[in-house]
Amino acid sequence: MKKLMFVAILVVIGLFPVWAQTAAEKELIKVENDWNTAGIKRDTKALELLFAAEYTSTDYTGKTYTKAEDLKNTLDPKNVFTSGVLTDLKVHIYGQTAVVTGVNTVKATYDGKDTSGEYRFTDVFVKRDGRWQCVATQGTKVIKN
Repeated sequence: MKKLMFVAILVVIGLFPVWAQTAAEKELIKVENDWNTAGIKRDTKALELLFAAEYTSTDYTGKTYTKAEDLKNTLDPKNVFTSGVLTDLKVHIYGQTAVVTGVNTVKATYDGKDTSGEYRFTDVFVKRDGRWQCVATQGTKVIKN
């Protein structure tokens, strides 16, 4: 009986972080997953709503892109985003601003070259017109030794 009670307590403790998430944190995790889906589907209409007017993306090489450039890259046939799996997500909310960090494991090509791998990212969001919009994103490729 004690063993069963111990297992039950461990399960509850393991689930606590999920229960403790606020509605805004859950919403931002959904936004991150929807962003991956929009990229895979080349859904520029969804991305247009997600990216703020002043959006800036910094890629793993240090190159920056505006909203218009990133949307154009999404449609370029040499750029293919096949899959993305988000892990290690952490959401920090500061009023109408939020920072989301995590790892995105992707299968992709950019400019015809394989860019698949793990990318640690930081996304900055601002809540406007009742929805979260990304104002800045930066991704760094995780190099395994």
